[in-house]
Amino acid sequence: MEYRLLGGTGVQVSSLCFGTMSFGGDADEDTSAAMFARCRDAGINFFDCADVYSNGRAEEILGRLMAGSRDELVITSKVCGAMGTDVNARGLSRRHIALALEDSLRRLGTDRLDLYFIHNWDPLAPMEESLRAFEDLARQGKILYPAVSNWAAWQIVKGLGLQEARAWSRFQCVQPMYSLAKRQAEVEILPLVQAEGLGAISYSPLGGGLLSGKYTAANRPQQGRLVENSMYTQRYAGATYFEVAERFTAYAHDKGIHPATLAVAWVRSHPAITAPIIGARNVEQLGASLAAAEVDMTPEWRAEVSALSPEPPPATDRTEEKRA
Repeated sequence: MEYRLLGGTGVQVSSLCFGTMSFGGDADEDTSAAMFARCRDAGINFFDCADVYSNGRAEEILGRLMAGSRDELVITSKVCGAMGTDVNARGLSRRHIALALEDSLRRLGTDRLDLYFIHNWDPLAPMEESLRAFEDLARQGKILYPAVSNWAAWQIVKGLGLQEARAWSRFQCVQPMYSLAKRQAEVEILPLVQAEGLGAISYSPLGGGLLSGKYTAANRPQQGRLVENSMYTQRYAGATYFEVAERFTAYAHDKGIHPATLAVAWVRSHPAITAPIIGARNVEQLGASLAAAEVDMTPEWRAEVSALSPEPPPATDRTEEKRA
């Protein structure tokens, strides 16, 4: 396993991060334990979680699994999503952030989080309010590094500006969606990561299973998250996504590599990416993604794979100025 520096923290993390969204949901506790052990055997020291994953159960399971090796691991969680029916049990108010972190620490059985992510944009909470809450928690030692997921580049930059102006702890990592099927992060977020020296751990490298090798333009899923989960159904509704999947799967088979391995390796090869977040429902499914750690993708190979999907236009839309 290769280890990479996480932004400007000096912390070294595995070049694959394991996402625990399946813990307590698709994966029961025994299956979760088996996947955790397999990841540790492979050299992974980086585990991503969130309070909303299985309504807190993922944190509880991860907490029990990591109890004997807490100081060897880099652990994340997130705040913003609804954690109850109360009108204030969600969002990015200082009140909810403070309460949510205490709940996450209790479920995880730890006294601090290495990375604490803002999970989503909250239009109701002033940004300064949210970032002040993160600064308070950092000064208390309950979070070591603030981080942010699912924000646009302009929102991240505004946040970094507020943090710098007030000498608050700055974001050290971002978590965008990124795969061969979803490349919007290439336009502004990943260049921002490189310009500001941030870490980046991207999610959904398999496009919700789209790039796992099961699907083509004609062969649509009959079950699984792409059909059963409305979020994924909407996210990958267009025919273009399945056309990309078909070209990609054929290419992977021609090269003699599992599509899931290639999909993760392609994300991992981007110079701005610290570690793709991989996930699975069971140990068998996990193997193909773990194998990406052993793939050394050259720039030329990456360019070949990139050509299988549409490249997003530059932020200015002035495609005529794009360098070859």
